[in-house]
Amino acid sequence: MSHYAAPRTTAEAVELLGTRPGSRVIAGGTDLVVAARGGKRQLPESLIALHRITELARQQEVDSGVVLGALTTHAWIERSPLVRSRWSALAEGSALIGSPATRATGTIGGNLMNASPAMDTGSPLVVLDATVELQSNAGSRSLHVDELFAGPGETTAAADELLCSVYLPDPPPGTGSAYVRLEHRRAMEIAIVGAAAALTLDPDGLIGAARIALTSVAPRCLRVPAAEALLLGRRPEVEVFAEAGRTAVAAVRPISDVRASADYRRAMTSVVVARALSRTAGRADSGLARRPFAE
Repeated sequence: MSHYAAPRTTAEAVELLGTRPGSRVIAGGTDLVVAARGGKRQLPESLIALHRITELARQQEVDSGVVLGALTTHAWIERSPLVRSRWSALAEGSALIGSPATRATGTIGGNLMNASPAMDTGSPLVVLDATVELQSNAGSRSLHVDELFAGPGETTAAADELLCSVYLPDPPPGTGSAYVRLEHRRAMEIAIVGAAAALTLDPDGLIGAARIALTSVAPRCLRVPAAEALLLGRRPEVEVFAEAGRTAVAAVRPISDVRASADYRRAMTSVVVARALSRTAGRADSGLARRPFAE
């Protein structure tokens, strides 16, 4: 590494990205630095550290939802009463990341831009219809999180674009969400299979809207529209959720690695989807209550 900068404003960071080709942005460093220390990849020649930019570490509740600065930590999300009650899936996913030290340092912006197919915040953000704001010297643009992921470690953001914030829209009344992960151990683990779900129940208790996204079974976090469509207009029952889980299996493209075989991931997809839907339905009850994930 031959160049290092620690700007104090977003505008300065964006300017540096635009004038130093090949630069990498670093936030908490829980991905980039760990990979370098483990010998997986070298640090880039030019690093732009964001830790001094206080505006990127802010959270703001707005009329239609909440805006999380890119430097919002997983620990903040995990503990936030606001996130736990309205966007439970994201709080659950954040609570599963690494260790307490990792969660206290790692950021939502860094996690998204790392774009791992096994990331625990990606699928929750997809089912919650979250959007990100990207800024460059040419201006800013917004896109859905589902549109940000291009493949393992790859995003659709341009090299000179900085992810500045994540916007979570308020869920409709009667909506619940959840994230369930299959792993060998509770802490310091990477998802073998994960599933996030969001359900909205109508006044009659039928499923009026459904979103399902999968983790660690494809090159990117994956929505399963066929399984979502199967749920619409039906009652939130165990048999229905099991059917949706089986339908989701057709969309997955898992790999075999040291943690699990592709066949095992495929078999477990239906199980994890059904569990996520069952937990979600408990939060999207006919009383339209939003239940925090700790219950």
